[in-house]
Amino acid sequence: MSDRLQEAREQGWLGEVAAIEATLAATSQKLQAMRELTIRSASTSIHIGMPDVRPSAGRRSPGS
Repeated sequence: MSDRLQEAREQGWLGEVAAIEATLAATSQKLQAMRELTIRSASTSIHIGMPDVRPSAGRRSPGS
């Protein structure tokens, strides 16, 4: 992306420069939001234990 931005600047393509800069800014904001969400999720995790995996857990016998 930096190569495209450099080329756009060298060629004087102002619209392309603006579009690339807007894309880079939006990408940076999205990455920051994802990092913050990851940090928040990690700090609020709750361990709920292992599920009961016994064959009879929550099942009826075939004859009932």
